[in-house]
This record gives sequence, C-alpha cells and structure tokens, in this order.
Amino acid sequence: MQLDNRKKEVLHAIVDDYVSTNEPVGSKSLIERHNFQVSSATLRNDMAELEHLGLIEKPHTSAGRIPSDKGYREYVNSLMTIEELSPKEQLEIEKRINSSVDEVTDLIKNATHTLSEATGFVSLAMSPRLKKSFLKQLKILMIEPGKALVVMVLSAGVVKDKVVRIPNFLSDAQIMKISGAVEKCLTGKPLDEITLVTVESAGKGTEVPEPLLKQVLYEAYAAIKQADELNIYLEGEHRMLGLPDFSSLGRARDLLGTLSDSGMVAGYVNEMENAREHGTDDSFMIRIGQEITLEGLDDCSFITATYNLTDSVSGNIGVIGPKRMLYSKVISQIDFVKKKLDKEMQRFT
Repeated sequence: MQLDNRKKEVLHAIVDDYVSTNEPVGSKSLIERHNFQVSSATLRNDMAELEHLGLIEKPHTSAGRIPSDKGYREYVNSLMTIEELSPKEQLEIEKRINSSVDEVTDLIKNATHTLSEATGFVSLAMSPRLKKSFLKQLKILMIEPGKALVVMVLSAGVVKDKVVRIPNFLSDAQIMKISGAVEKCLTGKPLDEITLVTVESAGKGTEVPEPLLKQVLYEAYAAIKQADELNIYLEGEHRMLGLPDFSSLGRARDLLGTLSDSGMVAGYVNEMENAREHGTDDSFMIRIGQEITLEGLDDCSFITATYNLTDSVSGNIGVIGPKRMLYSKVISQIDFVKKKLDKEMQRFT
C-alpha cells in the first residue's frame, strides 16, 4: 500500500491521538493538535481516502474517525519509531527482575510480573522449549515403598522432577541400580531423541525382575517426556478491567474467559512461534484485533518476543493489551525485559 507523506502523517496523528484520548479524531482536532499546514477541507479529503483504503473507520456515535485493525497494522509496520526507555525506566525494570533467584522458572515469573507492572497490561511468558536440551543428570530416589521421585537436570539449567508409582516390592538398593544404569546410558542425549526403547535398553543388566523393571523404566520415560511440557505464566489480568476499552461487561467477560484457559493461550503462543520460525525473521510477533484467532481478543493486540536460554533452547515473553496502546513504548519495554532475561539466563547454563 502506497501512501503519500501527508496521508502517512495524518494516519500517524490519528493513531497517536486516539491512543492518548480514547476519543474519535476529527479534522479540526488534528489541526489544533498538530502542525498541518493545510485546511480542514484538505484534511477531510485525506481522511476520506484513508477511510476508503480501510485504514480508519467511523464509529456509529461520532463524526470522528478511529484506526481500524488495518490502520494499526500499517502504523506498526511502516510508521512507528521504537522509542528507547529512559535510564530511570531501565533501572526500575532491572531492580524488579530479581537476579538472586536460583531457578529459571522463578526468573521467568519475575520477568513476567515486571513486564505487567511496566506496561499496565497482561503479560505472559512461555517456559523454554526443552526438546533440544540434553540430560545432564537423572536420579530415581525412593520416597517410600511404592513411590519414588525422578529428578532430572537438563543442560539448559532447568531442574525437573516428578513423583512416580513403582512396585511395592522394590528395595532402595534396586532403585539405585536402575537409576544409575539409566543415568549412565542417557546422559548427554537430547530429550527429543529419548524413546521408551532407549530407556528400556538402558535398564538391562540391573538384575531386577523384568516385570518390576519395566514398570520403573516406563515411569522414568514418562517423567523425561513430561519435562518438555510447556507451561505459561500470566500476570495482570485484572489490569485490563480498569481500561475503558473493556468497560463493557460483555467484552470483559469474553477477555477473562479466554485468559482463564491457559492451555489455549499457550497453544496459540506456540503456533505464533512456529510461524515465526518458518517465516519471518522479525524480532517481535505482533497480532492485532481480528488477526488474533482466539475468541474474546478482538479488541486486543498480542505482542511477543523470543528469549534465549541457550542457542537451541528458547521461550517467549510478551504482552496482551488493548489495540489502543502505545506500541512503540510497549515494544521497547518487552525488548528491554527480554534482553535482561537473556542476560540473567546465562547464570543457569
């Protein structure tokens, strides 16, 4: 889409004014707020052309115009300039992301909370995708007869554990033998290459009766596969209720209904990331309004970035907010939190 410079300036001004005032924008207010050296009639003609192109639209209750989803997209793709956070803002974010935490999960949760506070919107983070991470340690520890704890340490600095059922007849010594054999065989293998056959082969020669051995090995295998399950962390859902964009009971109910289904949101973020990996190299994935395929988010924008735990292990962090947001500021906030997260992650690898 080709717009001349003035129409670009008019669209930019309409987006900026609507974001700051939440009021439809008319030609008169554009002249009052901006330094357009043309008449109201000329601006009205420009606005009519922008409306014809589907970049702005007229609400039923006003003579002014507001950006359409297509208009926001044009603004984000072509007109927006990312503003850098001030040193004060950067320092505030750095303080909130507590570097004293001892686990990757706690660091991600802190970053998510920090991003929600900084933006005033819903923030979310996906746990790292661990398929390419390899096993550094695996221990099967007897808790009590019939119950054991499988503890896995991964190359990405992530510790996972799972309580599993084991045959009541197994002794602590037998469990230790199985644990040692499995760890020796699987150490250094990527998670996505570990199969049930691999685990069962690892347990051979432990002198444990085969029916009992097979049950323990299956439980160990299930624990390893579960280690790669994706988790999503959401913060600040309540913040959206204070925005005029969601003052309608129906809109608020639809939004919160979707956000309460964390599995569905996690699946959507994963789809976005897969699309990024096989398509664009953009640093951010931005979905606006009807581009979002989740019900209840028609009035939202969804922005995510990818953080890196290692070269091959990454996750996502981002924001769900109203379409009427300061995109340049929010993207800058996400970017700074992501870079801080990348830096802190290095302590765990």
